[in-house]
Amino acid sequence: MAHETIEAEVLIVGGGMVGLTLGCALAGAGVSVAVVDRADPAIQTAPAFDGRVSAIAQGSRRALDGAGLWRGLAANAEPILEIRVSDDDSPLFIHYDHREIGDAPLGHMVENRHLRVTLLAKARARATHLDLIAPAEVAAYEHGANAVAARLVDGRRIKARLLVAADGRGSRLRREAGIAVATAGYGQVGIVCTVAHERPHRGVAHERFLPAGPFAILPMTGNRSSLVWTECADLAPAIMALDDDAFGFEMARRFGDFLGALAVVGPRWSYPLSLSLAERYVDTRLALVGDAAHAIHPIAGQGLNLGLRDVAALAETIVDARRLGLDVGAGNVLERYQRWRRFDSLTLAVVTDGLNRLFSNDFPPLRLVRDLGLAAVDRLPPLKRLFMRHAMGMVGTLPRLVRGEPL
Repeated sequence: MAHETIEAEVLIVGGGMVGLTLGCALAGAGVSVAVVDRADPAIQTAPAFDGRVSAIAQGSRRALDGAGLWRGLAANAEPILEIRVSDDDSPLFIHYDHREIGDAPLGHMVENRHLRVTLLAKARARATHLDLIAPAEVAAYEHGANAVAARLVDGRRIKARLLVAADGRGSRLRREAGIAVATAGYGQVGIVCTVAHERPHRGVAHERFLPAGPFAILPMTGNRSSLVWTECADLAPAIMALDDDAFGFEMARRFGDFLGALAVVGPRWSYPLSLSLAERYVDTRLALVGDAAHAIHPIAGQGLNLGLRDVAALAETIVDARRLGLDVGAGNVLERYQRWRRFDSLTLAVVTDGLNRLFSNDFPPLRLVRDLGLAAVDRLPPLKRLFMRHAMGMVGTLPRLVRGEPL
């Protein structure tokens, strides 16, 4: 094994939800792919590995469908039919209803573990073109004129035309390529847990803006919701240390009683929140995707959707270049991907950052202005529909997968 050399067109470092989705999409189009990930797949698919739930926008659902993944997810996906956005206990709010723009849901909520299980099954089914190498780690790599050569810790070597960094917000590949990153801390922590409740949620997602940060109640299958509770970083450890009864009391104070009796199901998780944006998304035979390129505040549930749009754009760029007989790792090919993705990512990062800073306070004059703004948008149907289409990932120059077309 130590002397084995694996040949692939694309080498993806990072087999998480974004990296492995890209691998599955490319393999489905006949591109040979190697995906290297440090984590054992069996650990990544265990319920205790990640308690988060992801919002899958309508455009992302189409991309997952085009990659052959949605069929395996549909039974465990809860449609988002309405979204209610409110500022603490203000009577003014925005109410989005999917029926205002068509029959399709605004999105779906999917537990991360279900997405990982589906990805792993699809990777195994596409083993002819996709080589998932995990657990494994890249020890070193080098860029040649025509290829990238990587050496794994166990001695195996991989040669490819293109190297893709899908190794998260602390990306080693990005750092070693000398790509600078703009960062900003929020002084906030996201507390995540699953809540069972007495009354049905009816597919309604709630985003309540509290002084410490957004408090999101997101519909899951059954009488369950995912709670994403943004709290001040200095208070979050004490909240996480509370026993079940005390934690439930603090949660219920913020949650309200509109869904009846509440009970936390399973463990709680907490994650520090911050913003990071890479100054560029490409380097010599290198492309960044997902959190390696951008990590934003979860205020609008758009983090994974940004990564999936990266996947759709990069996959289309690679497949188109390959069909024309071009080098998929050439600079002009990668530049097309960068131009395509930079504006969308930067725009959404600025919007989510601004919304979090605007609403995460209790300054009375500012609160009055933003509450009037919520009410005004709610009474302007054309503007509401535009915002809904943005949230669904259906605005801008869309890749074929996001439009529901094959690669």
